Amino acid sequence: MKRPKKRSNRQPVDADLVVGANVRKLRGERQATLADVSTALGMSHQQLQKYETGANRVSAGVLYALAKYFSVPIESFYEDAESEAFQQDSELLRAQRKCHAIVDRTSSAQALDTMSKVLRAILDGKS
Repeated sequence: MKRPKKRSNRQPVDADLVVGANVRKLRGERQATLADVSTALGMSHQQLQKYETGANRVSAGVLYALAKYFSVPIESFYEDAESEAFQQDSELLRAQRKCHAIVDRTSSAQALDTMSKVLRAILDGKS
């Protein structure tokens, strides 16, 4: 009998946000899409996006694969943690992570459609 998969209660920490932001930065510098990188690493683009936003923690194995893909030392994923730009970016990433968590738990297409309309209305009102 299979045991149900246990979910970790460990929340991403600032280091996870730094790594994710640097993955996104490297991907942008290389003009690679989520699909390009995720396909090369054998994962879904949704999973890579969750790493970039800090919604999911990057394992040592994935970090190694990312370093090989981008041809950078692993330490480069931890750079700029103290910069002002990162501090502002991490606030944005935390907010995105909260939104992703809500969307990921929603299984109703109708509810997701309503959420997208509300978000669109908010964005349109800010223009």
